[in-house]
Amino acid sequence: MIFATLFAASIYWHLPFLVLAISLVYSATRYDQWDAIFSETFRWGIRMFGFMLAIFVVLWIVSLLYPMSSQ
Repeated sequence: MIFATLFAASIYWHLPFLVLAISLVYSATRYDQWDAIFSETFRWGIRMFGFMLAIFVVLWIVSLLYPMSSQ
């Protein structure tokens, strides 16, 4: 029961698979050799995760500086 609640609680469980799929498709449109596709997939995956992490940190800092007031 606890595991079902844990998996249902987060809407972000699909995010790593989605980033991987997007990176793979983008890389496959650019290269023909499998080794080049996989290496570029890894690079794009790291870039996308880094970008999302940076956005998360900025939003987290903003939420700490300007907390919502309940009026």
